[in-house]
Formats: sequence, C-alpha cells, structure tokens
Amino acid sequence: MEASLKTDIEIKIDKTVEWLREKVKETNCKGLAVGVSGGIDSAVVAYLIKKAFPDNSIGVIMEINSNPQDKEDALKVINGCQIKHIELDLTEQQVGILDKVIGQLQSIDVYNENNKTISDANLRARVRMSTIYTVANNLNYLVVGTDNAAEVYTGYFTKYGDGGVDLIPIANITKAEVYEWAKVLGVHEDIINKAPSAGLWEGQTDEQEMGTTYKMIDAVVEGRLDEVPQKDLEIIERLHRISAHKRAVAPAPPKF
Repeated sequence: MEASLKTDIEIKIDKTVEWLREKVKETNCKGLAVGVSGGIDSAVVAYLIKKAFPDNSIGVIMEINSNPQDKEDALKVINGCQIKHIELDLTEQQVGILDKVIGQLQSIDVYNENNKTISDANLRARVRMSTIYTVANNLNYLVVGTDNAAEVYTGYFTKYGDGGVDLIPIANITKAEVYEWAKVLGVHEDIINKAPSAGLWEGQTDEQEMGTTYKMIDAVVEGRLDEVPQKDLEIIERLHRISAHKRAVAPAPPKF
C-alpha cells in the first residue's frame, strides 16, 4: 500500500516495526521474543515482532496453573500471525519454588498467609520472565514487553516480572489504541472481545483488581481529566504514585 493511502494507525504500526528493527540492530542481536498470554496486548506485540522479523521472532506460551482458555487464545494469536512458537508448562517449577519458600518461612514462624496470593502471582510473572530470557539468550534475541501506556502509568505490571524486558513497543499507546491496532493487524475477534486479565489467578481481571477502568486511565494519560470522576482520578493517581519505583532505576545512596 502506498504511504499516501495508509491510515494513521498503519503508519504508526510501520514506524514501530522499523523502530524494533533499529533496536535489534543497535544491540547486535538477531531477533525478538515475546510471551504470548492470550490477551490483546501480547497479541498486538506478537504481530508487530513477526512483521519486524519474519524469520527471527518467537512467541512463548508459558502456562502456570493457567486457564485452558488462555492457551487456546494464545494459539489463535500464534496461528493468526504465523509466528514460530514454543509451549512451556512451568507449573511444577513455580509451585516448587513457592512451596519451598512457604515451608522455610513457616519453619521459623514468620510466614504471612495474607500475602500468599500476591506472592504466588508475582512469582508466576518472575518465573515467566526468567524463562523467556533463557529462550532469548539462547537465540540472541531481545525480550519484548507488552505493557501499554495505561499499564505503564499505573504500574500495572510486576517489577522484574512482566516489567523485566528489553523493549516496550506499545508503551506510548493507550488501551483503546491497542484495540484499534489489533483490528488493523488482524488479531482474532475472540482476543479483541476478551476481558483484559493478567491471568494471575482464577477469575482475575485487570479492571476489577485496579478498581477503575482502562477508559478512565486512558483519559488521565491523555490529559482529559475533566472526563474522569474524582473517585477514579484518586485511584489512578494513587496507583501512579505508589508504583513510581517500578519505572525507575533501583536507588543507590550518594557517594559518601
């Protein structure tokens, strides 16, 4: 398609694809890897890296006590963009680490049952991060993240988990734009119509966990504060404030 006939979204997609190629060249790597969850963000990124590196891109499906539907949706993404992929069930490894930690904490009587769910969820993300880096290291690829602008702003990612990546190609587009890009790229309708979820526990959804909606977060990101109810604004700004450490390099003391 001639440039003059392309839509604004198609032009942005092309520029993002070229940016991915430039970053790989700068680092003297060969290609790109992404974890494919069955959600819309990873779907869009999978399509982008396949366009950038048709022969040197890979999708990695990493199950950890996952909902079987998530794998089915992930395969729809894989088949839709025809990206090479591998499937890894990491349940045994993640459960083994969690049980070992809990057992040791219980043995010295300091274990906190109230934090089991969040410990489990964050460990899932960090086990996946370590795994995809193992894949990428072997292939001399970079790891590509899937956070959009709303997630970056609110810190809706696990530090050194799904936030542990080399490149974040959709970090500057809102959740609404992610859906627009997905339609242009040809992502399966089932993925587009699916409720956003990190898949960290049964029945978990992003918006339920955050206490607000992506529509409201997008409005804040774009500076349309007059469209955001005070209740939502307070939630979003609190999430932004308490997650500042996730967007910064780990602090070090001054030189003494």
